[in-house]
Amino acid sequence: MSNKTIGLDSSLYNYLLSVSLREPDILFRLREETARHSSANMQIAPEQGQFMALLVQLMGATKTLELGVFTGYSSLAIALALPDNGTIIACDVNEEYTAIARRYWQAAGVAHKIDLRLAPALSTLDQLLAEGQANTFDFAFIDADKTNYLNYYDRVLQLLRPGGLMAIDNVLWSGQVAQPEVQDDSTTMLRQLNQTLHQDDRISLSMVPIADGLTLALKR
Repeated sequence: MSNKTIGLDSSLYNYLLSVSLREPDILFRLREETARHSSANMQIAPEQGQFMALLVQLMGATKTLELGVFTGYSSLAIALALPDNGTIIACDVNEEYTAIARRYWQAAGVAHKIDLRLAPALSTLDQLLAEGQANTFDFAFIDADKTNYLNYYDRVLQLLRPGGLMAIDNVLWSGQVAQPEVQDDSTTMLRQLNQTLHQDDRISLSMVPIADGLTLALKR
């Protein structure tokens, strides 16, 4: 018994997956293909994808946003959880990675739900705000370049409706956020983001120790 979050060794992690993970075959196949990719470490964990899909279902979300697509695992997991009229505006800059994503979205029959914007995410967010789409999104997932996380947070918070939920990935950053000697730009930004959100009374907050750390911020 423990009154704090326990660590997961390989055997306990595998047990967690064996009694919890309900991964559709299309997601499993995408995960297997991505595992052979040179940047495979950028893909989210399968239990995180399932967790975010559950959040989207709990909220009854229909209008969502994703920053950082990679090969499309998170967007596919969320698209499968959305109703048929649900949408994801998915932001990325890499044609090669997202070509894999497009192939799996099509195979899963959810391509009509996903609007891929191949442009810098800040430009897409600013365009959405200029179009008057503030306070209209139900859910957003941020998993793009870490040095822009505060900029993404600021704009996504404007785009979320009151009661909308933001999920921010990699907030524990393999433990480096708690190692003062680590001072690279990404780690420094994640520390700043974590501190900023902790003090921001515009949101309700929980940092969840799933995968590489996932912050949930509910817009008040």
